[in-house]
Amino acid sequence: MDVAPDYQQLIVNGEVFDVRYDPEQPGAYHFAWVTGPNPGYGFTSRFSSDDTRQPRQVLIDSITGFLAQVDPQTGYIEDA
Repeated sequence: MDVAPDYQQLIVNGEVFDVRYDPEQPGAYHFAWVTGPNPGYGFTSRFSSDDTRQPRQVLIDSITGFLAQVDPQTGYIEDA
């Protein structure tokens, strides 16, 4: 399994994200959208309740899902 490192920078659909594993929240990763229009914007995903690291592809899929929800006009996920 291609386990992702605790910190990495990923480029997905031309967008750059800093991805950090959070050892204080087992199973959680923080995704900071570096090239996004809103500084400091991103998301957190928790994949398990233990210390299991995720494969790189799972992190890429999470970013892809996030970007699919973002309104291109505002750069934010809009409320329904």
